[in-house]
Amino acid sequence: MKSPRTPKKSSYVIGVDFGTLSARAVLVNVANGEVCASAVEAYPHGVMEDQLGVDGKALPPQTALQDPSDYLYALKKTIRKVIRQSKVLSNDVVGLGTDFTCSTVLPTDGAGEPLCTKEEFRREPHAYVKLWKHHASQPEADAINALAAQRKEDFIGAYGGRYSSEWLFAKVLETVRKAPRVHQVAARWIEAGDWIVWQLTGCENRGVSASGFKAMRVVDRTGTNHADYPSSEFFAALHPALADVVESHLTAPHLAPGKCAGHLTPPFAKCLGLPAGLPVAVGNIDAHAAIPACGVGEPGRMVMIMGTSSCHLLLAKQGRRIPGVCGVVREGVMPGLWAYEAGQAGVGDMLSWFVENSLPAEVFTAARRHTSGVHGVLSDRAAQLKVGQSGLLALDWWNGNRSVLMDADLSGLLVGLTIQTKPHEIYRALVEGMAFGTRKIIEAFTSQKIAVREVVACGGLASKNPFILQVYADVIGRPIYLAAATEASALGAAIFGAVSAGIYPNFKSAIQTMTQPPIKVFTPDPQRHRQYELLYKEYRRLHDFFGATTDSTMKRLRAMQRAAI
Repeated sequence: MKSPRTPKKSSYVIGVDFGTLSARAVLVNVANGEVCASAVEAYPHGVMEDQLGVDGKALPPQTALQDPSDYLYALKKTIRKVIRQSKVLSNDVVGLGTDFTCSTVLPTDGAGEPLCTKEEFRREPHAYVKLWKHHASQPEADAINALAAQRKEDFIGAYGGRYSSEWLFAKVLETVRKAPRVHQVAARWIEAGDWIVWQLTGCENRGVSASGFKAMRVVDRTGTNHADYPSSEFFAALHPALADVVESHLTAPHLAPGKCAGHLTPPFAKCLGLPAGLPVAVGNIDAHAAIPACGVGEPGRMVMIMGTSSCHLLLAKQGRRIPGVCGVVREGVMPGLWAYEAGQAGVGDMLSWFVENSLPAEVFTAARRHTSGVHGVLSDRAAQLKVGQSGLLALDWWNGNRSVLMDADLSGLLVGLTIQTKPHEIYRALVEGMAFGTRKIIEAFTSQKIAVREVVACGGLASKNPFILQVYADVIGRPIYLAAATEASALGAAIFGAVSAGIYPNFKSAIQTMTQPPIKVFTPDPQRHRQYELLYKEYRRLHDFFGATTDSTMKRLRAMQRAAI
């Protein structure tokens, strides 16, 4: 076994977290995990949902595109900022790790040049990055699921029985159907997380995690533990143009998290102000990078990353196919353990929608006097309500359902409104709906004897709003520990960078040294938990009535919406 490197007295790693709207870089002391500097840079083009940035071309509903040049811009800006702020010598930086929203997909040529940068495709939406929350590919996901069920494909079991519109092949199939020329010219379909590492190192490597959780590369059930994509026969049946898609568009070595993907090229070293030859970790999924940053490296502790959406991650010794869970990947996060993923497609986004569209002026007036603004006002007022006092119940599907129904065509529901209903009552119902959705996910795990003893929460929503975490604890009946890391994904990327650079021999020692214990625990109140049993029973009835049928009213409304546009 290769011996770990002995860092200098002052050695640092950089972690870069590529989020939905911006990138964040942290510079971390490898000796104790101290974040010495942090920088955020927004993407100039943001998320293109209504029109294409280059010419204002109107985009269909549920579209979410990005310009890959934004990632390089934010990478340069943030890394140079943390070096400048910290006054650390660039030669004292010993490793670099990155994470990315996923599944965020783009087509490139054989050298990794995005097709949207070429004149032929500058005005073609399907040549751009399709962000994780691009849901216009739901019909393609439906086609994949129908064919997989018809052919009894083994891979679909690894995704709880349903492949998501958010994932790689649904987006590829959408492009093949609607812009076949893009697929014909593309030499690669690649996750943005793998693409950015390719740019940094000049080496095309793909992460086991993204390929396993989002791209059908799953471990079979023959006992060999061999991971592979579905057969060419499956892809040919899906669309003739995809018959050789794996061999022609996905060829590259697959590396586990924490492995070194290559070394920083001289041009990028000059661009970023870092030493050439710096070890760069294989790309990681943004939420997954938060696991070690939360101090978690063992089974039974579910990590809940709460931001615009929510991701629920769990490590286990067993690899089981669990209905409704987004995926299970051997060593998808940590060596020797299986990693499970589930999630909710809208949490912070849903609350932001309500705040931006549904409040009277009085709330904004009160918010000017509150240290936590509008959300603080609503949370304080909502916290004064007893369980059930609002008379409301919400299905938390404002951005579709990721788990356990895996259906982006589902939509939100609020039941019980009257002319007396107050804004903070709706706010509480939305938070409770989010918590009920998380409980549904936990029950999917425990029903298959995968233990969830406690929950560790991180992310902006968790760190800023204690009311939300207390409601969650009361609903799920388990303690919730608030992680100390305020920039968990970026810190996790740095930890992966330290391991890949050989600073630590394994994740256990890196986690012990570079993380801090949780800063607070939210303990469930037994009485409120019992009262929530009644509300949760009604939530399950609505959940199954509107979500567990192909003839859902929500789906018919969505079809009518598409037909009217």
